[in-house]
This record gives sequence, structure tokens and C-alpha cells, in this order.
Amino acid sequence: MANHNTTGFTGEAMAVLHLTGQGFTILHQNWRHSHWEVDIIAAKENVLHFIEVKTRCTKKFGHPEEAVSKKKIRNLINASEEYLYQFPQWQRIQFDILSITILKNEPVEYFFIEDVFL
Repeated sequence: MANHNTTGFTGEAMAVLHLTGQGFTILHQNWRHSHWEVDIIAAKENVLHFIEVKTRCTKKFGHPEEAVSKKKIRNLINASEEYLYQFPQWQRIQFDILSITILKNEPVEYFFIEDVFL
């Protein structure tokens, strides 16, 4: 398995632990429909969160959140439309990014960006 895949899997596992510690209830991980995928779908205080997780082990290429493109946000929106069709009980939704930076000999850095939009 490529190193970036290992980093991604590690980051998503860390994200679940971090989010549950922040009071989120994880509903789905890697939820898929057609060619769209949402890393984490979670709920907190009657709000449904579609969360994109980005993890990096170096700052050489910038912060992880900088790698979330407009296309990725559009894909999240498209996936959310299908999810809400399947689970229509949700009245409030939000799109978020959880950026995780794992640097050697430093504490893990979590940066949660709430309610992103295009």
C-alpha cells in the first residue's frame, strides 16, 4: 500500500476518535454513492455534518486543508443530496473539513473548519 494511503487511513481513524471526543456521533465512515464518497458523516446537536478529512505528515506541500478543492466540495454536496434523499429526516446540514497534521516529535495538530461553502 502506498504511503499516502496509509496516512489517509491513519488520519481517518484519528478523526473518528477526535470527533467523538468533541461530542459527535459518527453515523458513517467512507459512505459511498455512485462515484462520490464522504469520509465521515456525523451528527451533533441535531445538525448533520458531512466531513472531509485531510491528513499530512509534512508541511512541505502546505497545510492539509489547502488540498480540499472546489471539486471536492461539489462532490460532497452531490453526495449529501443523495444521502438526504435516503435519510430525509435531517433538517440542518453542514459541510466541514478536519485537517490533521502529524509531524515527527510534535503533537498531532487538528484544525476543524466548520460550515464551508463554495
